[in-house]
This record gives sequence, C-alpha cells and structure tokens, in this order.
Amino acid sequence: MYFAAFILKNLTRRPVRTALTVLGLAVAVGSMIALLAVSYNVERSVESAFDVRRVDLVVMQKGKPFGLDSEFSERLVAATRAMPEVERVSEGLVGNANVYRDSGTVDNDIILVQGWKPDNFGYEDMELIEGRLLQPGDQHKVIIGRILAGNLRDKGNVGHNVGQKLRFVGDPDNPYEIVGIFKSRVVFEEGGAVVPFDDGQTLHTKPGKVTGFSVRVKKGGPDSTAEVEAVRQQIEALRDAKDPTVRLVANPPDKYVEQVSQLQLIRAITWLVSAIAFAVGTITMMNTMAMSVLERTHEIGILRAVGWPRFRVIRMILGEAAMIALGATLMGVVIAFVGMQSLTLSPKVNGFIEPDLSLVVILKGAAITLLIGLIGGAYPAYRAARLLPTEALRHD
Repeated sequence: MYFAAFILKNLTRRPVRTALTVLGLAVAVGSMIALLAVSYNVERSVESAFDVRRVDLVVMQKGKPFGLDSEFSERLVAATRAMPEVERVSEGLVGNANVYRDSGTVDNDIILVQGWKPDNFGYEDMELIEGRLLQPGDQHKVIIGRILAGNLRDKGNVGHNVGQKLRFVGDPDNPYEIVGIFKSRVVFEEGGAVVPFDDGQTLHTKPGKVTGFSVRVKKGGPDSTAEVEAVRQQIEALRDAKDPTVRLVANPPDKYVEQVSQLQLIRAITWLVSAIAFAVGTITMMNTMAMSVLERTHEIGILRAVGWPRFRVIRMILGEAAMIALGATLMGVVIAFVGMQSLTLSPKVNGFIEPDLSLVVILKGAAITLLIGLIGGAYPAYRAARLLPTEALRHD
C-alpha cells in the first residue's frame, strides 16, 4: 500500500505533465475503443439475429463483396426451396434509397430499404411499436424502424407516423403508406424500412431478382453439421439456365459476418487506428517516463544508496506508467462513450451504429493501453535501474 502511494505521489508532483500525458493517450485510446465497439456491436447484432431466426445458411452471389451488389434470379431461390433437405427459405431485396420531403426536395440521407415476403424470417423477432406488419396482398405499404422514425420526425416535414406516406426516389409516382413502426435486434433494420417484396423489386429496379436468401435446413439430430454442409454444397452447385455465369456462395452466419466487406473495412480501420494509437501512445509514454527518470536521477541515486534493489526501481517506474495507462483508459472510455453518443445524434450514421460500450471492448482497450504503458516505460525503467548510486548522487 505504501509503495502504491509512493508511486502516486511521484505522479502528482508533476501534475501538468501527468495530466497532459493521460489526456493525449486517452484521446488515442478513446478513438480505438470507439471503433472496436462499432465493429463488435454490428457483428454481435447480426449474429444474434441469425441465431434467433435459426438461420443455417446465408446465400449471396459469389464475387460480390459489398453484398448490396448481389443480384440473381428467383429461379435459384425456387430451386433451393425444392430441395428435400431444406425446411424453409427466406429471400429478400436490399438496397439504398432516398425519400422526398413534403416540399418536393430530395432528402440526402440514405435509407436502407428491404423487400420482404410475408413469411420472411425477420418478422419472427421483430417487435412492433405501433401499427402492424406487412401482410399478403399489401402494395405500396412500408414499415419503418424506430431509428428511422425518429430521424424522419426530427426533420419535421417528412412522414414518420403510421398512416402517413413516404415517397421514394426510385418509385416517385407511388407513395408508400406507413403501416407500422418496429424494433429489431439489427441496427441496420431499425435505421431502415421494409416494403413488400414485389415493391422492393420495383424500387430497386430488379424485376425477378433477389439480393440473397437465408436457409433453414431439416435436421435429423442435435449435430447437423454434415446436413448443413450437404445443403451448402448443393446450393453452390446450382446454375441458372438463363444466366449460367452466376455463381452462389452459401455460408453459415458466423462465416458470412466475417466476410461482409463493410465489416472487413471497419475491422481494417479499427486495427489501423489501434496500431497508430499504440505507436503514438508508446512514444508519448516513453518520452514522459524518460524525462521523469532524467529529472529524478539524484532521487533515484538516494533510493539505490539506501538499499533499493534494481528490481524495485523498475517496479516503481513501470508502476507509474501503469497508473498513467489506467487513468488514460478511464478517460478514453468516457471519450469513446461521449463520441459514440454524439454520432448517434446524426441521422446519417445513427441507423448504422449502436452506441453501446460492451465490457469485452472496454477490457480489450484496457489491455492494449496497459501494454502501451509497460512498453513505453520499459526503457526508462531499465535506464533507471542501471544507474549506480555514486553516479546518480554526483548528477547535477
């Protein structure tokens, strides 16, 4: 306890330097934690949605890394549905769209609009806030996520309540009546809208096409790995007689999430920012601790003269670095939380990110920051431990 208090006192003797070091490191750490949280939250929400919907395979067009570029004939969906090993298939159209304001101008905020059939898996875990879901026979109807409803409400003059109408740029002559507002496990869905499947094909100008589909496999026992794999191979072997160049790729949900190009981009940016934060933090920490050791050479000499072993001196310097890292972690978490909450105030991004900071992300950030502290303090600690008492005491 006395040793920890001694270390803390050393840091508070130079409060301005310590505070600036903590603040500089916290900004870098906060950026890293925020990006880690965005990536983690999106992956977690998508995976949990697939788990709840009991999806075994997600099928897209091969060679279309952005997902929204995927486009193939409904004939391949029908061929999959006809397989005796398949229990259910749920197809959909996915694309971006803009809406018209009441003034007739186009709202620049992009909305993710999906076209679903009434038996889509997505309805099974969707929670209605108001109104109803889409039903068989619906035309030019739309249900909107709660985030999108809030964004439209904030604009003041765009339909956002049940009974009001939206006009999409892709289908301007047919206003879509809002029949429901929903809550979903997936933030992309909450920030977007769902229209009837046929309307989705019209809206995204993809007649007779789908973006992808999900598959439930008939299972004969608790271990269905072989059964799912057999269906996966059959789906990937399908060919469209009218367009034989199209190839499908079927992946289990976890592998699909790993390969989504948007998530891969987020991961790449996250680790790039983490690497930059690590390098900047390490250099900052090394500079601070080296200056501290240089200024306290005489003091360290006295400590060595009264019997402090080298290892105790190393522990002191590394302890100071670890305390700075701890302070930077706490402040970085606050910066990340405030930054993510601020981002969700913007309708351009709040339908694509969740502002939550999970314990897993915080612990990852803390571990990386502690590593920064230990590496940044390693050389100054070694240098301090190498000082001979006689040389340190003669230092001016």
